[in-house]
Amino acid sequence: MSHTPHELRDEFPDAYDILHELKTTNAHFAALADRYHDVNREIHRIEAEVEPASDAHAEDLKKQRLKLIDEISQLVASAKAA
Repeated sequence: MSHTPHELRDEFPDAYDILHELKTTNAHFAALADRYHDVNREIHRIEAEVEPASDAHAEDLKKQRLKLIDEISQLVASAKAA
């Protein structure tokens, strides 16, 4: 499979250490990151036409991904400020 765009390490290239630290020490962040990965992977499979989906479902997934990235971004920003 090709490179999946929008991976967390790509979204936060300057925060790799923070992502790792949060994922190993913050259960809420780990759950968000896992959910983000699942949603992102499903979007990628739909966009690559590996998995069929309605436009409405694809848009719903993209909205979920945006909501997750917003919450993850807030946690990363808080960790950077600490």
